[in-house]
Amino acid sequence: MKRILSAVAFWMAATSAFSQTPTSQSSQPLAEAGPTSVGMSAERLDRISRMLEAEVDAGNIPGAVALVAKDGKIVLHEAFGMADNTEGTIMQKNAIFRIASQTKAITSTAVMMLWEEGRFRLDDPISKYIPEFKNPHVLRDFKYSDTTYTTVPSEKEITIRHLLTHTSGLGYGVIDRDERMKMIYQKAGVTDLFTTKPITIGESVKKLAKLPLHFNPGEQYSYSEGLDVLGYLVEVISGQPFDEYLKEHIFDPLGMEDTWFYLPDGKADRLVTVQQKVDGKWQQFPVTFYDTEYPKKGTKTFFSGGAGLSSTAKDYATFLQMYLNDGELNGVRLLSRTTVRSIMGNHTGELFGGENQYYGLAFGVVTAEGELYGGMGSEGTFDWGGYFNTQYFADPKEQVIGVLMKQTQGRIDDQTGWKFRQMVGAAIDD
Repeated sequence: MKRILSAVAFWMAATSAFSQTPTSQSSQPLAEAGPTSVGMSAERLDRISRMLEAEVDAGNIPGAVALVAKDGKIVLHEAFGMADNTEGTIMQKNAIFRIASQTKAITSTAVMMLWEEGRFRLDDPISKYIPEFKNPHVLRDFKYSDTTYTTVPSEKEITIRHLLTHTSGLGYGVIDRDERMKMIYQKAGVTDLFTTKPITIGESVKKLAKLPLHFNPGEQYSYSEGLDVLGYLVEVISGQPFDEYLKEHIFDPLGMEDTWFYLPDGKADRLVTVQQKVDGKWQQFPVTFYDTEYPKKGTKTFFSGGAGLSSTAKDYATFLQMYLNDGELNGVRLLSRTTVRSIMGNHTGELFGGENQYYGLAFGVVTAEGELYGGMGSEGTFDWGGYFNTQYFADPKEQVIGVLMKQTQGRIDDQTGWKFRQMVGAAIDD
């Protein structure tokens, strides 16, 4: 029996070590080049720089880092404004940002890398791997006076595909759309987002598994903690802590040296301060239901697959370039092009985004109607953003990447997201 267990453990370790593999395809790492060499207008890219400078000067954003790449070449990479207005810290190009929900695509990639190894099927019930999810129930009645509730048995089990596509019925605690779910999650002690407290993702996910669902899995799209569940699934399947798996199988192979759940001491001083506007001045955002210092302090044990990472504009553009290369970068293949095609497919039907966009297995994806609508990129452009005001998109047809990083909270007049994306498309000149 011991020999059998040892053999299984060895097989798991061996296959996990080769989630990424050498390939005869060998695209180059992102490198800077002149705009005209890849069919981009230098003058039109300069419009983007002037627009961001003007938004900083107008007090609409405290600062930003913008990156544009085409055909694997960086044609714009600039910093604007301040990383911390109170401290007088000037924004730098290598500044590190809390990317929050931009973590989700990275977690989804890890899941699909393990899927490629034949570890599971997308329509497997998650309870097969995390038994606490067996026999889910759907919320029926709720009493606000004492937060008690009744449920009915779910018609379906939650599958891995449901978790990837936010159709599982799970909620999102303190940022949920339903006040009842907020109260239920808080009472149960589920850790929704960023924390400095001594808890692991496995502990939080097991609490979450006992709670009612919004709806029967597969019936609706509702943004959720499904990617946190999948972060824990990666631990269960691979036998590695989630942070170690990402570092070994995604970040190190791609050269993403500045992407971490918790920053090493030597990088912590590059973290941009989350700021809010108070009486016309930018100030550090206070501790609320989370502490924005989570990437630098605390117990550093909560590896949130839905929102936990911090990164730079260049690191995230590197990750996106791997996708534009159909799963390969610098001679290392993370995903097959056939898997990338599946990830970009429409897995939510009409449940998400209307006619201009659908949701795949990792990203929102622009439809043909969305391309014609304008300002969104070509059909197949994939995108998402993060809680602290970060955005990205990548256009496979035009081979263009746009990353815009900021760190703000609260009510502000920030129009830079749509302007940046629209102006990047307008700078194509081939």
